[in-house]
Amino acid sequence: MATDYYGTLGVAKGASDQEIKRAYRQMARKLHPDVNPGEEERFKEVTTAYEVLSDPEKRRIVDAGGDPLAGPGAGGFGANFGGGGLGDVFEAFFGSGGGFGGSRGPRSRVQPGEPALVAVELDLEECAAGVSKEITVDTAILCDTCHGSGTHGDSKPVTCDTCRGAGEIQAVQRSLLGQVMTVRECPTCHGTGEIIPDPCPKCGGEGRVRSRRTMTVRIPAGIESGMRVRLVGQGEVGPGGGSAGDLYVEVGERPHEVFIRDKDDLHCTLRVPIADAALGGSYEVPTILGDTATVTVEPGTQPGQVVKLRGQGMPHVNTGVRGALHVHLDVTVPGKLTAAQTEALTALRDASDDSIDLVTTSAAAGPGGLFSRLRNAFAGR
Repeated sequence: MATDYYGTLGVAKGASDQEIKRAYRQMARKLHPDVNPGEEERFKEVTTAYEVLSDPEKRRIVDAGGDPLAGPGAGGFGANFGGGGLGDVFEAFFGSGGGFGGSRGPRSRVQPGEPALVAVELDLEECAAGVSKEITVDTAILCDTCHGSGTHGDSKPVTCDTCRGAGEIQAVQRSLLGQVMTVRECPTCHGTGEIIPDPCPKCGGEGRVRSRRTMTVRIPAGIESGMRVRLVGQGEVGPGGGSAGDLYVEVGERPHEVFIRDKDDLHCTLRVPIADAALGGSYEVPTILGDTATVTVEPGTQPGQVVKLRGQGMPHVNTGVRGALHVHLDVTVPGKLTAAQTEALTALRDASDDSIDLVTTSAAAGPGGLFSRLRNAFAGR
């Protein structure tokens, strides 16, 4: 026959979680072995009933007429308690350091070091060509006096008197469940199980000292802002002279006066007089690597047109393949005209059959139209 867990707690079958918890607390206070030594078995039964009814899956089995604790190895106080035995209960009360089989023993004084990070600012030209950069690094390095041992001369570490080499100390605490033993790190040796009575005068027993040094790092071509160069074993030396972590050099990119970068592509603006836009021509523009490239302006070029020069952008940091240079053409109209210019433009106007028309909204909204440019400009705000 299935155990009557509801009856054990004195609650109805449809009792709420709060009613079950309240009933358990009241009975546990009355039946606790510290209060009533003769009621230990009854206290175990009440605790088991609470454990079952506070678990939704186990309670569903009970409501269906079954017994979730029936079967081999089930039914006693602590059987499947909280899903993992008494150790889980103690851990819930006192954390992962709780002393129910949780002893870890002393840890090594020698620990691996942490990574370090250094920032460096580069010009766009340096990012394009790659550069060797001298940087200043402030990290912990191996103590050159004790070579990481932390001791002075021939002295040696000794066993910690507080924890007797265990690296941890135990304490007994009283709880609802009785006396519970907890384990925590030894405050004297900080978990190592030993102390250094005669520490190195330079590092104070740490086995490492802080030092500022300069070093040269090679920045690859094509690197961009936010990328990092990793230098293995150049970071912080660990406690006790442990292995050093890695050093990361993070690149920042200064704004350029001419070029705007978009990954491996570059963008620039070329101002073209109205006559050159109408008649066409070829022009030389500088590139990011210091050479020049030819931009061909086709006759009848309109404002905002873009000429794409392949292979004139930034090199890819892994492959070295260069992106494109996008030259945006800005057609300029002179604000003041000389007499000769006025005469030439008047003749051009007289010879042209173009007329001034009001542009329809459908045409203006098309790609490159006035409304399209206005929409894109306001959408970017």
